Amino acid sequence: MNPQPVDDGDAAGSGMDLARAALAAARARGRDGGAGWNGGRRRTATPGQRSGSGPDERDPQLLSSAIPRLIEDRGWTVPAAVGGVMGRWSEIVGGHIAAHCTPVEFHDGVLTVRTDSAAWATELRMLAPQLLAKLNAELGTSRSAHGGRDTAGAIATLKVVGPGGR
Repeated sequence: MNPQPVDDGDAAGSGMDLARAALAAARARGRDGGAGWNGGRRRTATPGQRSGSGPDERDPQLLSSAIPRLIEDRGWTVPAAVGGVMGRWSEIVGGHIAAHCTPVEFHDGVLTVRTDSAAWATELRMLAPQLLAKLNAELGTSRSAHGGRDTAGAIATLKVVGPGGR
């Protein structure tokens, strides 16, 4: 006699039935075009999607392109330009003048220059209009000789201080 297996509701029997039913449902969805499943097809990018293989602003940047953007974004354009002028001081004003005075500060359009003697402070005050024109030309800005409008980034005043700070 061949005994028939008795279904006593054990977990193994019902688990296999569930697996077969899930597999059958998945096969049916595949035949119906796969509603909800793309079947290995490539996704299309959605607007605002931030991932992908193409380059974007989060990628590493060359310093030569990142520094100018940083300077502009932070509003450092004028101080950086004036810093460049201060760094080339002897080229711009000449070695003879640069030997006796040094730019020390730029703030709100005023360039402060310290001299090594009172005599050079007096000399520099007399040369101030010519030096301002030369410095502003180096900055790429200009001011009207007749007290015209302020041009953004231009040096408005040359403040000359002697060795004692006055």
